[in-house]
Amino acid sequence: MGFSVVRRYLPYLRPYWRLVAISGGSGLASLVAATLIPLVIKAVIDGPVTHRRPGELWPFLALLLGLAAAEFGLTFARRHTSGLASFAMEADMRNEFYAHLQGLQVSFHDNWQSGQLLSRCVADINTIRRYIGFGLVFMIVMVCTFLVVLAMLVRLDPLLALVTGIAAVPVVWLGHRFHREYRSIARRVQDQQGDVTTVIEESATGVRIIKAFGRGSDMLRRFEKEARALRELNLESVRVRAGLWTLLVYIPNLNLAAILLLGGYGVIQGQLTIGGLVAFISYLFMLNGPMDALGWILSMGEEARTASDRLEEVLRTQSDIVSRPGALRLEESSGRIRFEGVGFRYPGSEEWILRHVDLDLVPGETLAIVGRTGSGKTTLASLVPRLYDVSEGRITLDGHDLRELTLSSLRAQIGMAFEDPILFSASVRENLLMGRPEAGEEQIRRALAIAQAGFVDDLPWGLETRVGEQGYSLSGGQRQRLALARAVLGSPRVLVLDDPLSSVDVHTEALIEKALASVLRGVTALLVVHRPSTLALADRVALIEDGRVSALGTHHQLLEEVPLYRALLAQQAEEVAS
Repeated sequence: MGFSVVRRYLPYLRPYWRLVAISGGSGLASLVAATLIPLVIKAVIDGPVTHRRPGELWPFLALLLGLAAAEFGLTFARRHTSGLASFAMEADMRNEFYAHLQGLQVSFHDNWQSGQLLSRCVADINTIRRYIGFGLVFMIVMVCTFLVVLAMLVRLDPLLALVTGIAAVPVVWLGHRFHREYRSIARRVQDQQGDVTTVIEESATGVRIIKAFGRGSDMLRRFEKEARALRELNLESVRVRAGLWTLLVYIPNLNLAAILLLGGYGVIQGQLTIGGLVAFISYLFMLNGPMDALGWILSMGEEARTASDRLEEVLRTQSDIVSRPGALRLEESSGRIRFEGVGFRYPGSEEWILRHVDLDLVPGETLAIVGRTGSGKTTLASLVPRLYDVSEGRITLDGHDLRELTLSSLRAQIGMAFEDPILFSASVRENLLMGRPEAGEEQIRRALAIAQAGFVDDLPWGLETRVGEQGYSLSGGQRQRLALARAVLGSPRVLVLDDPLSSVDVHTEALIEKALASVLRGVTALLVVHRPSTLALADRVALIEDGRVSALGTHHQLLEEVPLYRALLAQQAEEVAS
């Protein structure tokens, strides 16, 4: 029951061993104090009460109050220190899980629902923390309490202790049966929680689309369906837990009835004192609390095991895109990029997105990539910063295979802006410095000027203004201009721009292109182009058709010699005009 969780995650408590030691010592000392109280009660009943000497009660009263105060203080210390250690452990686990997520390749995130990852990072880690920090501690305390109490029961009356021991047998059997039945339910509940989280997350991020198309009722029905499924699974888990907990309450009561009957007979026969019977029953009551909580601990253990399995599904995944051992750290780059027989297909797919791509970008050259939707343009651009790795062939930077360079040094040479500009719930400054944290104020101002993003000065707090989740407090054009400023910040040697002007108006586009023209001098740039006007920035143009380079030359050469190129430009011009 949850022992695999203990083996896997208990090492996270090692940095906090002092807190763990204090908690364990406090728990044992508290148990000793609690164990002594029934013996004091026995001494009171068999001594001053039986012999009618009230003056002798006061020392026993003081002793009982002292033991109760000690138990209270030690229990508080145990719970406080175990809570401190477990919450620190939870923070470390969550940091490690997040760092692992950040290290995984883009293709992993392409195939996982964000809600499932969110539920693992938040709910599952919290479940493991609760089990190790409280459930496991309670289980240890319960086992120690049972063993100590059983020893005291044997000391008081071996026969009654045997009856109590026999009563524990069905409890063990019930726990084993519960373990088998509840495990699958716990997994289904946690998976369904991830599905519900996904629906909520998608509804929050896509609220504009939902409202624009009037699909609120459809999304509500979808959420109600997932929430109903979660409710039914939770009710099933409640049914299983309720059955166990009822029996766990019923069995101790049966045992208590048997002890009263046999113990009362023993008192009548003179084999047991009244004080001994009261102490015996007091010890049984010490077991009632742990016995009532046993079902809770068993269910928590199974939930923790399921949560651990779900976390391991992610943690076992290793990134294919990493810095190889002995990788070269590229301090400076001339910006020469070569595609040599490059082919790419997504992991697990047999369909080639790119095949036999050969391109050579000399330092300072700007190459535009043009093609139909779905021809592989964006994928080609994503290969340069190793968001994906080539499936065949290689890409080199200054003669070095990209896979032979450290990721940090490779990406330090590259500035990238995507067609869909992603901004974070942070200040404008923090968003700009995402890739170049060392950039100074002068560099920031230069990047903003290039991107024609002077609007930031009109925001309530300028560069310190928070732009809100995904930057939706800004217009699409403003988000795209900030993304472009982020890309050019720090004067990278290589620029990869995926249609960076798609959301700006024609006037702003002309200003940005004019500023970009000066930036692109001396910088190697790969531009994914949808607007014909952007082609003026390019030295050469590559036409991508069905994942291959079907034509390569200057804009004027392709315009004169390639009918498909002319048709694409005409179509794009019509789309811009409309």
